[in-house]
Amino acid sequence: MVRNFKLALKLIARDWRSGELTILMAALLIAVASSTAVSLLGDRLTRTMSLQAAEFLAADLVIGGHQEPSDAWRQQASAQGLLVAGTTEFSSVLIENDELLLVGVKAVEEGYPLRGSLRTTLGDVTAAVETHDIPKSGEAWVEQRVLTTLGLSLGGEITVGEKPLRITRILTHEPDRRGDLYSLSPRVLMNRADVAETRVIQPGSHVHYYELFAGDERALRTFKQWLKPQLHPGQRILDVHEDRPELGNALNRAERYLGLTSIAVVLISGVAIAMTARRYTERHYDMTAMLKCLGARERDVLWIYASQFLIVGLIASSLGCALGYLAQHGVIQLLRSLLPHTLAGPGWLAVIFGAATGLLILLGFALPPILRLKRLAPLRVLRRDLEPLPSSAWVVYGLAALTLSALLWRYTRDWTMTVSVLAIAGAAIALFSLLGLSMLGLGRLLLPYVSLSWRFGLQHLTRQPRLGVSQILAFALTLVAMQVSILVRTELLQEWKRQLPEDTPNHFALNLFDTDLARFRNTLNQEGIASSAYYPIVRGRLTAVNGKDVFEIVHKDSRAEASINRELSLTWASELPPDNRVVRGKWVDGSGPLSVSVETELAKSLDIEPGDKLTFNIAGQELIATVIGTRSVRWDTMTPNFFMIFSPGSLDTYPHTWLTSFYVPPELKPVLGQLAKSFPSMTILEVDALLKQFQTILRQVTSAIEYVLLLALAAGFTVLFAAVRATLDERIYEDVLLRTMGASRRLLRNAQWVEFAALGFLAGILASAISEVIAWTLFSRVFDLAYRFHWETWLATPVLGALVVGLAGYLNTRSVVKNSPMRVLREL
Repeated sequence: MVRNFKLALKLIARDWRSGELTILMAALLIAVASSTAVSLLGDRLTRTMSLQAAEFLAADLVIGGHQEPSDAWRQQASAQGLLVAGTTEFSSVLIENDELLLVGVKAVEEGYPLRGSLRTTLGDVTAAVETHDIPKSGEAWVEQRVLTTLGLSLGGEITVGEKPLRITRILTHEPDRRGDLYSLSPRVLMNRADVAETRVIQPGSHVHYYELFAGDERALRTFKQWLKPQLHPGQRILDVHEDRPELGNALNRAERYLGLTSIAVVLISGVAIAMTARRYTERHYDMTAMLKCLGARERDVLWIYASQFLIVGLIASSLGCALGYLAQHGVIQLLRSLLPHTLAGPGWLAVIFGAATGLLILLGFALPPILRLKRLAPLRVLRRDLEPLPSSAWVVYGLAALTLSALLWRYTRDWTMTVSVLAIAGAAIALFSLLGLSMLGLGRLLLPYVSLSWRFGLQHLTRQPRLGVSQILAFALTLVAMQVSILVRTELLQEWKRQLPEDTPNHFALNLFDTDLARFRNTLNQEGIASSAYYPIVRGRLTAVNGKDVFEIVHKDSRAEASINRELSLTWASELPPDNRVVRGKWVDGSGPLSVSVETELAKSLDIEPGDKLTFNIAGQELIATVIGTRSVRWDTMTPNFFMIFSPGSLDTYPHTWLTSFYVPPELKPVLGQLAKSFPSMTILEVDALLKQFQTILRQVTSAIEYVLLLALAAGFTVLFAAVRATLDERIYEDVLLRTMGASRRLLRNAQWVEFAALGFLAGILASAISEVIAWTLFSRVFDLAYRFHWETWLATPVLGALVVGLAGYLNTRSVVKNSPMRVLREL
C-alpha cells in the first residue's frame, strides 16, 4: 500500500508537469471556490436578514402567553449568556376631559427592545428619532391618537387604572407591534415597575406576558431546546415566520432560493468534474495497461488512481475554499453601500463544508471513470482499440444521485425540494435522452443536403450517437442549472413587487359601527382614497370539532394552539377575498345551512375536513356551523385576512364592528386627523413604519439574490468552458488528420463552429424543456408561486447555448488551425 501511494505521488508529479491535471484541477478549483463563495455569501446574507427580521419581534426569541413567565427561564438564559427583557400588555380605558378611549397598554422594563429601537418625538411626528430608553417610573409615552382623542398635550397626565402618569413623549414606532391588526388599540407605553400600582391586573384579567431573549445563535438553540418542555398550555414560542407571516414568507423563499442556487453550482461543478475525470482516465489507458503487464492487480490500480484523485481533491479543495472566501469578501466590499450596515460574520463551518463539498463531488462524479480503469485488459499495450468494460449503470448513476441528494439536502434542509428536483430531473433526463437521439438521427439525414463544412461538423456529433447525447446532456444540465436559477429569481422578484405595490394599504380602520359605515365610505370617496373590502368583525372562540373539545385535538406547538387560546375574529362575506383560494370543498354562498370556510393550515392542525361541525362561543352563546370548504390565505399581504369566514349574513345578529384597509399618500395625511374627529369611536392604525421596514428588508433580500445569482452564473460559464475543453481530444485528432490530408483552415474553422454551435443549440433546446418541468415543480410545490409558461427562454437558451458552446469550442480548437499538425499531435 505504501509502495502504491509513493507511485501515486510520482504519477501526480509527472502528470502535473505534463499538464494532464490542469483541467481536472481547474474544474475542481472552480467548483469548490464557487460553491464556497455562494455558501458563504448566502449564509451571511441569510443570517443578516434573519437578524434584521428579529427587529420585528424586538428579540431573537420571544415566549408569549397569558401566564407569568417562570423565574427559572431567566436564570437559565443568564447561564447561557443571553440578554433578557419582559413586557406586559393589557387593555384599559382612559377617561380624560370627559372623553373615553380604549387603549392598549404595554409595560416594559430596562433593556427593551433587545433588537431594533423605539422611535419618539416631542412634537412633529415627521421628526421622530430612535431611542433605546424607556419611560421612567411615573411617566408614559403615548401615540398621537391618544392626545388627539382625549384633548391632551405633552406634559399632561393620564390615569391608567389608579396610577397617574405624566406624558413625556409621543410614541411613533415600536418594533414588535404585534397581534391581529384589527384588535390593536392606540398605544400607551409605561414602565413595568408601575403596573402593580395601577391595580388593573386582577385574577382573571386578560393579560399577555412576553419574555424576550437575544444572544448567540448556538446559545439560543440550546436554550430553546431546554425551554420547550417547560412551556404550559397557552404559552408558545414566537418567531418571525409565524408572528410576521408577511415577512416570514419572504425570508423562507429567499432562503430556499439561496439553497437552490447552491444546488445549481454543485450540479454545474459535478458535470464539469465528471467530464474532466473521464478525459483524464481515457488518457491513462496505456499507462494502466503497462502497470497491469508489470503485475499490478485491479485493487492496486484502483488504489493508485484513487490516491491521486484524493490528493488532487485535498489540494484543490483547500485552494478553492481560500479563493471562495476571498471572492465573497470582495463582493461584500464592492457592494458595501448597498448591503445592511451590520452584516453577519462569515460562518467558518461553511468554509469547512466547502472543502468537504469538493471531495464529495469528486467522489460522486469522478469515481465511476476510475472504476473503469481497473477493468482495462493488459492486451491494450498491443491493441490500442481495446477499452475497459463499462461500469455498472447502477454504480455510475447511483453515486451521482447519492452525491446530489446529500448536497441538496444539506443546502436546503428541505426533503420536498430535494426529492422534487431529483425525481423530475431524472425523469426528464431519461425522456430527453431519447429526444436527443432523435435529433441526432435527424441531423444524420441532413448530411447529403448541406455544405462540406456543415457535413464535417455534424458528422462529429452523429458518428457516435451515445457519446453525442451524453455531451448534449452534460451541457444541457449546466444550462438547466443556470436557467432555473434565473427563472426562480425573476418570479420571486415579480411576486414581491406584486405583494407590495406602490398603493399597498398603509392604514387600517378598526371599530367602525354600522351607523358610521356609509358616511365613512363617502368620506374616503370624496378624498379620492381607495379602500379594500369592508369586513364585519365578530369576536368568538372555537370550542369543539364534531363535538370534541379542541384542547383534546390540538398538537403542542402547532399553529392551532395559539388560535384556540384566544378569541378569533370571525367574519362573513359573499365573495372570496382576492388573495384567498379554495383548496377543498367550495366557497360559502349562503344557499345552504349555516356554513364556514376554514383556513387550510388551521384545518390541517385540527384535522378539520369539509362536512365537519364546528362549535363556537360568541358572547356567551353557542353557535354550530358546518365546514363547507378550506382555503389558502396569503398572510403576506397588507389586507385583512381571516381564519374563519361564514356564509353571508349568518352572524349579523351578533354585536359586530367593521374593518377595512386603505392607502393614504403623504400629501393626504391631514385627512387622517379629520377622520379621527369625524369618527371618534373608530381606531386608525398606521403601518407606514412597518411597511418601510418590510420594504427595506425585501430590498436587501433582493440584493442578496441578485449577487448570489451573478456568482452562480459566473461559475456556470467558467465551468462550461472547462467542460468543453475536456471533450476535445478526439475532435482535435480528427481535425489534424483532415488538415494533413489537405483541408483548408477556413473549412476546419467553419466545421468547428458548426459542430459546437449545433451541440450548444441542441443542449439549449433540452435545457429549456427540462427547466420548464423543474420550474413547474418548484413553483407549485416549493415556492408557492403561480406557474406560467416561459416562452422567452425557449427562444433565448438555444441561441445562448450555441453562442457560448460554439465560442468555447472555437477558442479551444484554434491551435489546430494556427499550428502545424505535428506540433498539435505532440501537445495532445
